[in-house]
Parts: sequence; C-alpha cells; structure tokens
Amino acid sequence: MFDDVRSKKVVLIAHCFLNQNSISDGTAVYPAAFKSVIKILLDADIGIFQMPCPELCCLGLDRGNINGIDSPVTVENTRIRMEMQKGSANANLTRLVDYVMQQIMEYHKNGFELVGIIEANRSPNCGIDTTSDNDIEVEGKGLFMEKLAECLLNEHLTIPMIGLKGSDNIEKKLRFRRMQRTAAQPSNYKFSGS
Repeated sequence: MFDDVRSKKVVLIAHCFLNQNSISDGTAVYPAAFKSVIKILLDADIGIFQMPCPELCCLGLDRGNINGIDSPVTVENTRIRMEMQKGSANANLTRLVDYVMQQIMEYHKNGFELVGIIEANRSPNCGIDTTSDNDIEVEGKGLFMEKLAECLLNEHLTIPMIGLKGSDNIEKKLRFRRMQRTAAQPSNYKFSGS
C-alpha cells in the first residue's frame, strides 16, 4: 500500500503554530501562523499533522477569562493549567490524547516515519521543555504532552520532541538532516532539535 509519491514522513505539530487565532488572548506572535516552521517542513517533504488545541477544545477560545490579556502570560497559563486539571476538562484532555494516539498508531502500523513532535514551550498543555506553573515558567512538560508522552512510552514508541517559542530562532532550532539515499529507498530525513 501507499506505493505512490508520498514521502511517508509525518511531523506532529502544535495547533497554534498553524493557527495563531486559537491561542490565549495576548499571546499571539504572528498574525496567522509560524510560516518559517511550515516552510522548513514542506521543503523537507514532511507531512504536517496539526494536533488539536487542548485549551480551545476543553476551555473555549477565551479560556474562561475574558480579561486574560491583562495578566502576565505565565500567570494566565497557570490559571489555565489549573482549569485543565478539573473534571470535564481533564476528561476531554484524555480523549484528545487518545485521538492523537489513534492516528500515530495508524501511521506507525503502516510504516510511516513519525519524524518528530513540535510543540509550544511555556504552554500549560503543549510545553515540551518548559511549561507554566505557580505563575512562572518551569522545566517540564505541559499536561497534554505529559499524557501523550506516557501513551507513547506504553506503546514503546520513541518520537523526537522539540519545544519552540515565538522568541526562538526557529531556523536554528529546527534541523532536518538528509540521510544518504540508497537505490532501494527514498530520501530519508531525520529530525533533530538543538
């Protein structure tokens, strides 16, 4: 199956990197999307799997605080983190992880390469290296990424993860190395973050 021109390479990416309209009030760094990230991926012939935005799906666009822009980012992120740990929001978060895992397993089962996961550092849900808690940015994963990492571990799957922020030098932080191509295989790209 799938013996056509597709690369069979997929990267999972934070929803907000493709849609800045989905994030908390006062936190957008681009009018629409992280164009440089998208360009890097498309130039490497890597398909983009836009993951759902856990906060939008569980708390809504205003995240339950229409005055969120008036709070420092880490303070509002901490409030969002606490809301996401409650009853129905937490149950919905688990369902979103299950939704993502079902797709990951389909790609894996069919021999696609899951090149990497690119998420949003400092986010209370999508942070990889840092998240927000106790009104500051701290080391660790966000709630969504903690649950996803646990599911990947349970399935014995290793997918490289990198966290980005709008203030990062994205071109420098994202790197795709082209591996040598053999006659029997298409070109192979490996994800590496610095």
